[in-house]
Amino acid sequence: MLTFSIYNFKKMCKTVELLLVFSISALLNACISNHKSVEVDSRESSSDTNPEGFKKGIVTPVGYEDATGDTIKILSWNVEHFVDAHDDPYVQNDRENSGEKMEGRVSLLIQALRKADADIIVLQEFEHVQFIKQIASDSLEDMKYEFFADSKSINWYMNIVVMSRVPLGIIYGYGSVNTPVSYVDEESNEQRYETQSRINTRMWSIDVLVNDQYSFLLTGVHLKAGRGARNEAMRLGQIQFLKGQFERFTLEDPKKNILVVGDFNATPDSKEFQFMLDGNSPVKFIDNLEDSIFSHPADSPRWRIDHILPNQNMQPELLVNTLNVTYLFDKETQRKLADHLPVVASFSTKDREIIH
Repeated sequence: MLTFSIYNFKKMCKTVELLLVFSISALLNACISNHKSVEVDSRESSSDTNPEGFKKGIVTPVGYEDATGDTIKILSWNVEHFVDAHDDPYVQNDRENSGEKMEGRVSLLIQALRKADADIIVLQEFEHVQFIKQIASDSLEDMKYEFFADSKSINWYMNIVVMSRVPLGIIYGYGSVNTPVSYVDEESNEQRYETQSRINTRMWSIDVLVNDQYSFLLTGVHLKAGRGARNEAMRLGQIQFLKGQFERFTLEDPKKNILVVGDFNATPDSKEFQFMLDGNSPVKFIDNLEDSIFSHPADSPRWRIDHILPNQNMQPELLVNTLNVTYLFDKETQRKLADHLPVVASFSTKDREIIH
């Protein structure tokens, strides 16, 4: 009799257990079903409130007034190891630790940014976004730079930072991405295959929300420096990844405006730069400068490795004769500030028809 009771008790427990499983499963299915219906309702109901052309759920800040008007000016500049006075304990580098070669350079940068008067500023080899935000707060407050972004390296100090008068959106960081490195070793003449992710924090993308009718994807780059087959292969791998990203964006939105700016460490005739422009990809970029225009070194330019490249969708918005490499000081002062020259360009803030 006791054995029978225990058997019945176990059987009852098993039945209760099964009922609980079925109940929880039904409850979860109901939650998922409700969640999906809420998402659909949200998309339908938000279509009247979100700015046209922006991703759902991304809007400009309340009270924001368009600060650019009909045009927007963009400046890209490698400002050469621009570090603050504070030692980052997680970065072991003498130039970062000591802040050497910074005497007078902050003051010169402030003067330069005032002269340039750009709406969006993309700086390469800049320590971190808090530094440029502090500079803007202390010395550029009247210029209305309100939006800042970076994608900081976890172990290095030469980053890309963005300072903007117009709102910014989603950041797409690539620091965890491994990119291919395939080359023939110059000493052994053997084929080498590698991957690297160490320097991929020095390229990232962000949505720029210019106004209710116009937005674009901005990508800042500081690609691998140096000559030789391995360095060229590292740049090629980085560019190959970026082109894949851009193809994904344009599959989602064939009219996507994309702008790539920065220090490519590649001249216009290099294999990696030519791959950036075309590379058998549906996403084409346009180099609008003559090969005779140079950006480095600042006091005696001999080659151009700094670029502003609109894709074919954004090319019509580029204003005539506004894209150029520029001096903001005399050559000696310019070199004291940085070893590269800045590149600037202005664009219309309305989509224009693509001319084939």
